[in-house]
Amino acid sequence: MTFNSIPFLIFYPCVLLGYFGSRLLPEKIGKQARWIFLLLASYFFYMYSQPALIVLILFTTVVSWVSSLSIEKLDGKIASGALSEGEITRAKRKKKLLLTLTLVSSLGVLFFFKYFIFLAESVFGIVGLFTGQTYRVTLNLILPVGISFYTFQTLSYAIDVYRGSIRAERHFGYYALFVSFFPQLVAGPIERPANLLPQLRTRLPVTSEDVGYGLRKMMLGFFKKIAVADLISVYVNSIYNGLDGFETVPALGVVIATLLFAVQIYCDFSGYTDIAIGCARIMGIRLMKNFDRPYTAKTVREFWGRWHISLSTWFRDYLYIPLGGSRCAKWRHLLNVTIVFLVSGLWHGAAWTFVIWGALHALYQVIGILTLPLRNRLLGKMKLSPDGKVVGALRTFNTFLLVDFAWLFFRANTTSDLLKLLSALVSPASWRVAVPDVLSTMGLTVPAILLLVLSLLLLLLVDRLILHHDEPSGARNFTLRWGFVAVTWIVVFAWTYLLANDLTSTFIYFQF
Repeated sequence: MTFNSIPFLIFYPCVLLGYFGSRLLPEKIGKQARWIFLLLASYFFYMYSQPALIVLILFTTVVSWVSSLSIEKLDGKIASGALSEGEITRAKRKKKLLLTLTLVSSLGVLFFFKYFIFLAESVFGIVGLFTGQTYRVTLNLILPVGISFYTFQTLSYAIDVYRGSIRAERHFGYYALFVSFFPQLVAGPIERPANLLPQLRTRLPVTSEDVGYGLRKMMLGFFKKIAVADLISVYVNSIYNGLDGFETVPALGVVIATLLFAVQIYCDFSGYTDIAIGCARIMGIRLMKNFDRPYTAKTVREFWGRWHISLSTWFRDYLYIPLGGSRCAKWRHLLNVTIVFLVSGLWHGAAWTFVIWGALHALYQVIGILTLPLRNRLLGKMKLSPDGKVVGALRTFNTFLLVDFAWLFFRANTTSDLLKLLSALVSPASWRVAVPDVLSTMGLTVPAILLLVLSLLLLLLVDRLILHHDEPSGARNFTLRWGFVAVTWIVVFAWTYLLANDLTSTFIYFQF
């Protein structure tokens, strides 16, 4: 089930009725009814499109829950002081074995469904280069929606218990709900157990401010997805999905489509996050922030501190720091950065285009680290502050160009398509395609361009108002209220148009 579907508009009000209905029951009964109801609702939400694959969530949940309880039990024995030195050594080995079991089983399921075919095709491709024969992989696997997200969530829980950062959750129902909580199940944010688990166990107060903010956040998410991302996708797809139809791929079309894709993927993914945060907030549950105006970043490193924050911090805490982080030799630091971004690329998709995209961001980071002293010296000689307005604006512009160029690799459907796109950018003939022909091919008429500009201006206004919704200001509240009304009507009309023309699409990050 997706947020931008009619079934969800029926499902979510039913969930709210059941959730708030359970709060009217006596505390002891209501507490149990809440988690059971939310767990069943979350499983239904997931099973709506792929019923059989609920087995994978259950398997990952049971393995990580049982092994974490066993790890904590061993910790208790070690801390009791009743074990001999040899028994302590064996207990620590068992702890590592249990953690390894969790990592191997969870990542094994992820690898099989997401990467097995990719690895097999890559190996067969290499073999084919030497044998001259073509090998095909006939195994058809369905990629379970959200598997990368809930797998990382269970891994963070097991690792935190192993480190002693949190206590193991003894109630299986609450833990299963933590893994499968429907608003963030299929595309995050990747929640940490220390944040979400206590909220699921507690009867949290729900205020009118929570409900108001949640509704505004949801509507902002729908606006981003339906009125911006889905409409832009038509123009982006005209280039990226139509490469075989061009006699000469227009370079200007590639540039425009890639610039628009930067907007599309931000509105698509942050739109999902907004809806997820809003859904949970109406129930009094606060999910972590996942985006913080990423395209205002002044460096690529800062961009990753603002984009998909839950994933960036996950890799920082569970991969980058364990590898040594920056507290090591310079070459090792650069290697750690490279490893993290290569893994990040693979996490996003089982294709070489994603690997190259991750490698490109690693290259950005490595060059940034190596040239930082030189750049600071040059600015010093020019008597310019790195945080000055002019320098800051140039750094933001430069960072956006780097990130947007990398999106080209991310969006390309195949490596052969990627080569066509890059060839177009360096081909003089591709740049000679007339501008009116390019815009006509993409469907960018004058009304379409005006609609895009107006939608983006409204997005900037309402997004900022919701971001600062707690600031006491009569004018701000008036603008927010009418901006919210405008966004609501635009969503209604845009969704009606998309449904009528069969242009609705699933969220981009569902494929990861």
